[in-house]
Amino acid sequence: MLKEERHRAILNEVELHNRVLLTDLAEKLDVSIDTVRRDVKELDAENMLTKVHGGAVSLGFVNQSPVRSNVYALDKKVNIAKKALALLRNNSVILIDGGTTCLELARLLPTNIKLTCFTLSLPVAMELLAKPNVETIFIGGTLSRDSQIAVGSSTINALTQIKVDYSFIGTGYVDTEFGLTEFDWEVVQTKKAVINASKKTVLLCISEKLNSQHRFKTCDLNVISTMVTELEAWDKKLDAFKNMNIQLL
Repeated sequence: MLKEERHRAILNEVELHNRVLLTDLAEKLDVSIDTVRRDVKELDAENMLTKVHGGAVSLGFVNQSPVRSNVYALDKKVNIAKKALALLRNNSVILIDGGTTCLELARLLPTNIKLTCFTLSLPVAMELLAKPNVETIFIGGTLSRDSQIAVGSSTINALTQIKVDYSFIGTGYVDTEFGLTEFDWEVVQTKKAVINASKKTVLLCISEKLNSQHRFKTCDLNVISTMVTELEAWDKKLDAFKNMNIQLL
């Protein structure tokens, strides 16, 4: 594989999943860790992604600018957020997870809807402060430098004290057999706590993540109440998910 092809493949993985490990990239591209490390360093120098210890993150994940020009598949994520709005009711208590799609949901909340909204995400919390009828409660903990999301034991303990009507979460990977998975064990533990703190959990997920999996399991797919993608209900990409006892939007 030529360097230019590797760079395109790396960027695609980083933009799709927001955060990736060098080891996973090396395995996917069938090259050495050193080769991937050099590629990521070059892409970082070209301001195409951000190099972090052991991996890389997308610019849209770490740079929460109002322009949002670096957010991958922004039109699809906006479409997903608009669909998710239909689930909201006045005076509901909800939780919005971190990530670029969840941030779009926070941005699109109508200014006249009354909500109590918990969040672990600093960018989501800042967005919610612009909504005059939303009471924003930030669940603290150890803030990830990459995602600006609270994780760790303090966060998990705080989540055991609440039970929201709906939580809106993202995932790195989703599959009918393997459920929701991530590469980060700490993130998985936090997401488990979010799900346990929710009467119903709504997954916001672009279709490119369907039928993919990683090391650590968050939950089975049927634990999720609703999965929202940018696809129409009749799309064949959703066929395998239609027998999973979840609502598809």
